Amino acid sequence: MTVISSQKNTEALTLTFVAEFDSPVESVWQVWANPRKLERWWGPPTYPATFDEHDLTVSARSRYYMTGPDGGKSHGWWQITAVEPPHRLEFDEGFADEHGEPSTSMPNSHFVVTLEAAGSGTRMTTVANFATADDLEKLVGMGMQEGMRLAMGQIDGVLSSTTV
Repeated sequence: MTVISSQKNTEALTLTFVAEFDSPVESVWQVWANPRKLERWWGPPTYPATFDEHDLTVSARSRYYMTGPDGGKSHGWWQITAVEPPHRLEFDEGFADEHGEPSTSMPNSHFVVTLEAAGSGTRMTTVANFATADDLEKLVGMGMQEGMRLAMGQIDGVLSSTTV
């Protein structure tokens, strides 16, 4: 079923995505924990991700880039702030330079991902928190809300695949 809702809340400074999958919580956790699976959905279909570094340990950092249709690369980073496998993941996220170092010219966000059993499958709630309304609006204006919906729309395919 994938994404069942996405909501921008300018008062709470959040973007919230709710998705449901016909897979157990442990399997959905792996689309976050396994960098090869994460690469298959983090980023819209025309901007696939490559994770050079990925460690879901508190204080660890992940570094990645997304390659656009023209071959251009957009770099990003995560700083892991909380991990409770297989039910919760929190991380700070933002744009990076070509060396994976955080950009100071773009807003960052804080993600909270929760996975819970829902019938025979899993409900995944992902909340992106922003420091200011301007940060939220800037990233939404750049396509973050639609991009996340498209990216998460690829998770069913990752879950149904036997490929790592």
